[in-house]
Amino acid sequence: MDLREFISRLGQTNLGQIERPVRPHLEMARVIYALEQRSPGVPVLFNQVVDHPGWRVVAGLCACRGNLGLALGVPADRLLFELARAMEHPTLPPLVDEAPCQEVVEHSVDLHQLPILTHLPEDAGPYVTSGVAIIHDRDHGRNASFHRMLRLDGWRFAARVVERRGTHTAMGKASDPLPVAIAIGCPPQLLLAASMSPSPGVDELSIAHSLAPTPLVKCRTLDLMVPAAAEIVLEGRITGQRVAEGPFPDLTGTMDVVRAQPVIEIDCVTHRRNPIYHALLPAGLEHKLLMGMPREPTIYAAVAEVAHPLNVCITPGGASWLHAVVQIQKRGRDDGRRAIEAAFRGHASLKHVVVVDDDVDPFNPADVEWAIATRFQADRDLIILPDQPGSSLDPSRQQLPGQKARTAKMGLDATVPWGADRAAFRRVEYEAIDLQGYGLLDI
Repeated sequence: MDLREFISRLGQTNLGQIERPVRPHLEMARVIYALEQRSPGVPVLFNQVVDHPGWRVVAGLCACRGNLGLALGVPADRLLFELARAMEHPTLPPLVDEAPCQEVVEHSVDLHQLPILTHLPEDAGPYVTSGVAIIHDRDHGRNASFHRMLRLDGWRFAARVVERRGTHTAMGKASDPLPVAIAIGCPPQLLLAASMSPSPGVDELSIAHSLAPTPLVKCRTLDLMVPAAAEIVLEGRITGQRVAEGPFPDLTGTMDVVRAQPVIEIDCVTHRRNPIYHALLPAGLEHKLLMGMPREPTIYAAVAEVAHPLNVCITPGGASWLHAVVQIQKRGRDDGRRAIEAAFRGHASLKHVVVVDDDVDPFNPADVEWAIATRFQADRDLIILPDQPGSSLDPSRQQLPGQKARTAKMGLDATVPWGADRAAFRRVEYEAIDLQGYGLLDI
C-alpha cells in the first residue's frame, strides 16, 4: 500500500488529525512530541500548515509495531520473520510509465516550498528526516538509504552521509557528482527496506517489493528509478563540496556533533497533487522503530547458529539500538551464554542484551524485568565484555579521533538455571472469567 492508503487504514482506528494551522518552525515538532508522550504509537495528520497551502504533514506512521504489521499484513510479533524473508528473497519491482509521484513536475526549484520542520532551537536549521536517497553504485548497483538533510537555501542541502556505508562508498568511486533521487512520503515497506543493511549488491527497492508491491518509475532528469507512489521526489546530485552539518538530535536523544558533510544540489522536484510531507521526529518512536527493528533479523540469525531463538526485540528504552531482548527455547546448560555472545555478533552496536525463556514476552518490559528479578543471579549469570567495538551513537563511549568507538558490553542470562525445577520458576495463572453481570462501574 502507498502512504495514502496506509493513512486511510489507520484513520479508521488509530489516527489523530489536527485542523488548526500549525507552523513547521518548532511548533509542529513540539506537537508531535507532546502527542507521542500522551498517546504512544498514534500517528498524527496536520491538515493545515502555516505558509504552505495545499500541503499536509504526517508523523508517527511507523511509531508502533502494530501499524507496521497492518501495513504488511502480518502480526506485530512476526515482523522479524517477514523482514528476514524479504531480505533473503528480494523481488525486482516492475517499472511503470506514469506515476503519482510525477503528477506535478517543477524544474524551477525552491526548497522553501516544502514544509520542512525545524525541530529544536539548537538545530542548525530545517531538516528533512524521512528522505530515502536512491543512488547507483558502479560495482554493486542500486542502493536506497536514509540520510538526514539540512536545507541550506532554495536548492541545496547538506546531507549526513555515514562513512563506509553504501552512499559514502559509491561517492568514493564516482569521478563526477553522484546522481541522487530523494523520495519523501514513501510507502511503509520502503521505509523498512531502506532501514536495513543488506549485503552489498542486494537492492533495498527489491526488498521493499518483496514485502509489498512497490512499482518504480524513471526520474524526469536522472537515470534512476524511484518509488512510483512516493509523495515527493527530489532529483539532483551529491557534489564534492563540503559544509558544516549539525548540530542535530540523534537516535539516543542527545545532540550529534557538527561535521563537514557533502552538499546535494537539487535540479528538479516532482510530487503528487496536494502532497503529504512525512515528518519523522528525531529520537521519536518512529525514528527508533525504523532504525532498530531491521536489526532484529540479523541478531536472530546469529543466535540461531548456537541456540534455538524464538524472537528478538530491540527495545525503545535502549534507543532501539543499544539494548535487545532475545527469547530462546533453552535446550542446554550454556544456551543463555551462547545466545548473549551471538547477539553481540549479530548487531555490533549492541551494548546490553537480556536472554529470556519461552514463557517471557520479550516485547513486555515488565515481563523482562520480572525474569531478571526471579531467574538471574549476578555472580552466575552476568557476562561482561570489556573494551569492545561500540556505537558512536552512545555518548558514554570512549572514542579517539579516527578510531572506532569502544565500550564495555553486558549480557544478562535471565533464563531458568539448567537442571532446576521449572515449576519453582513458573508464574501462577488465574483462570479467565467473564466480568459481564458483575455490575461494574465504568473503569
